[in-house]
Amino acid sequence: MTDITPAEAQEIEATEEYGTATLCGTELRVKPVTEWRPSYLRALRQADYDTWAAGVLHEDDVATFVDLDATIAEITTFTSDAMESVGEAPGKSSGRAKSSRTTRKR
Repeated sequence: MTDITPAEAQEIEATEEYGTATLCGTELRVKPVTEWRPSYLRALRQADYDTWAAGVLHEDDVATFVDLDATIAEITTFTSDAMESVGEAPGKSSGRAKSSRTTRKR
């Protein structure tokens, strides 16, 4: 096993568990959707973007998100891109798909 320097470990941690999306020319790291809590999605639906960011972004990127003070249009694009980068299309549920076959009534 090779030794990993602290810088290499930080780079692995930064890219391995997170997707990325760009906001105002700045790349931010986003947790996988499977790690999002329902409260984060509620915050997103209620346009509480700072709370959403605190829950789903890498802890080092939250202040950057707030400091960028993006427009609603920029945030909308960013959140859509962020969800796609971590495996969830916006507006789509990862729940079980409904069967296309109808159930016969007896």
